[in-house]
Amino acid sequence: MKRNAFKMKLKPGAAAEYQRRHDELWPELAAELRAAGISDYSIFLDEATLTLFAVQKLADNHTADHLPQSPIVRRWWDAMAPLMEVEPDNAPVCFPLKEVFHLD
Repeated sequence: MKRNAFKMKLKPGAAAEYQRRHDELWPELAAELRAAGISDYSIFLDEATLTLFAVQKLADNHTADHLPQSPIVRRWWDAMAPLMEVEPDNAPVCFPLKEVFHLD
């Protein structure tokens, strides 16, 4: 199992709506993430900078790299685009983070 962390950025005034949408996460999106081998997925918000910090576990045989082709993921990105910094295809702008320490 691999830990994966990355950061993203919200637009000003979007934090409450971002939280609401994740509180009501589409069941089909959650199923798609699990099927791709993603588990123990959390997103944290730094309210001062609107930076989102995400951490997840990836199964050894994960297929998370194929998620950008999923119609469900594409619909989610389109729905979330007004709230976050996104790429031209509405994928969130993500910055991978390097793990420098871990304590079990």
